[in-house]
Amino acid sequence: MDYMQIMKKINKKQFSSVYLLYGTESYLIQDIKQKILKYALSGEDQEVNVSYYDLEETPIEDVVTDAETYPFFGERKIIIADNPVFMKAKPEKLPFEHNVEALQSYLTNPADYSILVITAPYEKLDERKKIFKLFKKQGETVPCMPVKEWNLEEWITSIAGELNIQVPTELHELIIQEVGTNLMVLRSEMEKLALNAGEGGAVTREMAESLLSHSAEASGLKLVDAVMERNLSKAIHIYKDLTRMNEDPIALTALLASQFRIIMQAKILKQKGYAQNQMKQYIKAHPYVIKMAMKREQYFTFHELEQIMDKLTETDQHIKQGKVEKSLAFELLLYQLVHIKRLESQTG
Repeated sequence: MDYMQIMKKINKKQFSSVYLLYGTESYLIQDIKQKILKYALSGEDQEVNVSYYDLEETPIEDVVTDAETYPFFGERKIIIADNPVFMKAKPEKLPFEHNVEALQSYLTNPADYSILVITAPYEKLDERKKIFKLFKKQGETVPCMPVKEWNLEEWITSIAGELNIQVPTELHELIIQEVGTNLMVLRSEMEKLALNAGEGGAVTREMAESLLSHSAEASGLKLVDAVMERNLSKAIHIYKDLTRMNEDPIALTALLASQFRIIMQAKILKQKGYAQNQMKQYIKAHPYVIKMAMKREQYFTFHELEQIMDKLTETDQHIKQGKVEKSLAFELLLYQLVHIKRLESQTG
């Protein structure tokens, strides 16, 4: 069952006795846990009828014993256990052995007064194991994987609705570019916008541009855009903002090189007839970054991109060899990149 389906059931107070939440998207895992706590227990019961365990420190049989023990107060209890290493294909060594059979036995007949939530923040579980198949048969298994770029606009709309603010669709791409695909970060940034907009208020472009935290990836794309637009003052302004955030010119040079390398790869693959969704097999980057590279590649010729990569390599070497002060070297680099584009546009 996916996240949306499970949340509909929880919101209707339809609970399973056992949940397995697995994957690397921590926002989804945390959100499901919080909603179970909110709707399954009253505020008073949350103080006495919730247990937390780390399965890298506590044997699973102790968790099972807790789940089988009737709550002292109230009619229901919740047990949350994190890091079930025994569900991995290659579990890490621990100072103790988990009695997985105890959990298997419990899953076949879980207590109706307990809700057991196991969270596995791993990229993969061994789905061939008996324990995984039992979770799937007896409870709810919910994959919590990173959100695809094409789903992010739905998430912006959903979170905006929860926060009771309006976010115009024309601002969605700006938010995605600045924040990226981490839902926990997206939620945090949207809450920041909500505080500024006020309940029922609308987010403006000026508000978004001034309040959103800038990821390194987003800053790299902005610098690429400034070069693409042949706008040196804009490029220098972005760089100055980054220096105030303690970004190092060496790291920024590497970031620019990474962005232009992806643009060059996208251009080559596009010329060979590859579609955007096929490119991810060859370009080791998030689908959103590939999408943006596809938009930008048309503004550069192969010759321009080769010259840009040469200048980036040269600047990196000069900084690391101490031939020039690194801040000055980076500003000169931006001038050279914009100048390359200008010469090409005038002669091409």
